[in-house]
Amino acid sequence: MSVLLLRLAGPLQSWGATSRFTQRHTEVAPTKSGVIGMLAAARGLRRTDPLTELLSLDFGVRIDQPGQVLRDFQVARTLDGRHSMPLTHRYYLSDAVFLAAIGGDQRLLDGLHEAVRRPHFPLYLGRRSCPPVAPVTLGVHPGTVVEVLDDWPWQASKRLRERGELTVPLEVLSDAPPGAEAAETLPDQPVSFDPAHRQYGWRAVVRTRVVVPNPDGRPPVAAAASGGHAPADHDPFASL
Repeated sequence: MSVLLLRLAGPLQSWGATSRFTQRHTEVAPTKSGVIGMLAAARGLRRTDPLTELLSLDFGVRIDQPGQVLRDFQVARTLDGRHSMPLTHRYYLSDAVFLAAIGGDQRLLDGLHEAVRRPHFPLYLGRRSCPPVAPVTLGVHPGTVVEVLDDWPWQASKRLRERGELTVPLEVLSDAPPGAEAAETLPDQPVSFDPAHRQYGWRAVVRTRVVVPNPDGRPPVAAAASGGHAPADHDPFASL
């Protein structure tokens, strides 16, 4: 199997899986339906086009920089300006960075890589008001989704890396393999993006944690004070 890696970063992101009516929530990490929709837009697929090739792809995402949740209030009026529409609450992730991995056939992934580099339609991070920054695709690599997310360098901002320690634990959400016990299920398995009849299925998700090195990190304070090694028995009253 091969894996297409995407670095999803921007001022704002919003990945809704259960949003309805005036409450437009966001998940803590990109959804499979949102990322598949972005790939479909890059290839130039219309919302009414079938997603046959994309539905079989494996998906996983690593939370490299969780960001902060923001809530925005939005008010709209009818075209004639006479009536106000209901107040909506829209939630976003600010200053977040994710590493998304899409597993599948290498030929298909090579085509998706080129499409993301030169997208037919504009790419956005969950909502049209959330454009990505920097190159999105990190190329196609050998291995499984879990293996690549375990080995790839930390993608957080330099400001966060310099404040971190030498190793960093990161949470990974990935498709549950057949027979595995899923931690949870999410309604973000895309079936159709047709505006007249959108369809999503349930996806079994496994949550794991990986530890990646941080080349810009600093050793813990206790370890630094002891020449790089934390004391076996620390007695704060010893100096008294």
